[in-house]
Amino acid sequence: MSSTTTAARRTGRGGRNGLGLGLVAWLAGIVFFLPIAWMVLTSFHSEADAATNPPSFAAPLTLDGYREFFGAAGGASPWPALINSTVASLASTLFVLVLALPAAYALSIRPVKKWTDVLFFFLSTKMLPAVAGLLPLYLFARNAGLLDNIWLLVVLYTSMNLPIAVWMMQSFLAEVPVAVIEAARVDGASLPVILARVVAPIALPGIAATSLICFIFSWNELLFARVLTGVVAETAPVFLTGFITSQGLFLAKVCAASLVVSLPVLAAGFAAQDKLVQGLSLGAVK
Repeated sequence: MSSTTTAARRTGRGGRNGLGLGLVAWLAGIVFFLPIAWMVLTSFHSEADAATNPPSFAAPLTLDGYREFFGAAGGASPWPALINSTVASLASTLFVLVLALPAAYALSIRPVKKWTDVLFFFLSTKMLPAVAGLLPLYLFARNAGLLDNIWLLVVLYTSMNLPIAVWMMQSFLAEVPVAVIEAARVDGASLPVILARVVAPIALPGIAATSLICFIFSWNELLFARVLTGVVAETAPVFLTGFITSQGLFLAKVCAASLVVSLPVLAAGFAAQDKLVQGLSLGAVK
């Protein structure tokens, strides 16, 4: 058998395998997308049409769910909750980056002794269930007068996301050429200048990926926000829980509210998708 025939058979098998994997990927994507599509469609239905069983695909479309969500029907306005979520998510993400970048630099480019033990310690802080620390945090916030304070959430979200950010950025910064840093040091650059003008631009895709993940985790957090906030510092996920009452579940309004609350995360992910893909694959291949 000639080498040409063997190569052709391998190419044919590779093409069939690639087609099969492509079909599986499309199928998985459709399965994950269907609930989102169903939520979007339901948000444009009336409550009566949204509650039918089996559901009606041809039901008339309406914006009543969005009007009720934005307070046009006399309900509470969602804007304070959305603003609180924005402040808590952006501020905590900024603080995480400021703290995680030097830590990751020390663990990758200028490794400290037993840096693997340090990384394991960071990871071990995520092993404690969040609900286990809820009561001590509540008692501390109550005694310190920090209940219903958005800056308490900023501190909590920063501490919760910092271990993940250090782990991610350590692998990203490990790909930064040491020669570039040594050249900057020879030119007299200080450590803050090296971090801001040398390391950060090179590791920008990884920083973008870390920022997006921390922002998503902060935006979606519900447990601490539900217990530690009230009216003033209420976040968007807590505001969503108000649609589930003893009178029933208002499905169309919940879907409309869920879509609106999800838009900032979707917009951030779409805007940073190139950097996100580069960042998540930056430390994958040596």
